[in-house]
Amino acid sequence: MAPTLQSHTTNPLSNYPQALERAAQVRILVLDVDGVLTNGQVFFGPDGKESMKGFDIQDGFGIKLLQSIGVECAVITGRHSKMVLGRCDELNITHVFTGVSDKKLALLELQQRVAFNPANNLAVMGDDWPDLSIMQSAGLRIAPAQAHEAVRQTAHYVTQAKGGFGAVREACDLILKAQGHYDSLLAKARG
Repeated sequence: MAPTLQSHTTNPLSNYPQALERAAQVRILVLDVDGVLTNGQVFFGPDGKESMKGFDIQDGFGIKLLQSIGVECAVITGRHSKMVLGRCDELNITHVFTGVSDKKLALLELQQRVAFNPANNLAVMGDDWPDLSIMQSAGLRIAPAQAHEAVRQTAHYVTQAKGGFGAVREACDLILKAQGHYDSLLAKARG
């Protein structure tokens, strides 16, 4: 019997029932940063440089859970930020591409580092047009709730949560449930 996601009431499970099937095959999750791992706001200090980003702690734990079952995570973002590098280091995300102008090229480089079949094993979570080029080749395309309409229409799964507010965790839970690990990890957490 296929797992169900009773807590997720957004369009993917009603309009895109293949989301669970696609999530079951994921071996690597590629994430954008602004609008996915953060709420998309960029704060600049008096020196004119980016001074702060906010990351959701539950997103980070979801990434750790995926890593614990052998699903790798990577970041491909158009902006360069020391804060992103620090957060990725904290989460042991080793495949980090920042300041990327062509996300497709970064994805090809990632494929050279980590062997995977994009049509089956790749999940990409993005929120705006620059992410569409890599989402197109992904077996599972995920968008946070506030993503641009074109990205939401491309997605196999649209989260109920907004980027920076648990959207990545929701995507991680989808993958964990589809691969049959969610219940055992939750039971282990409960002791």
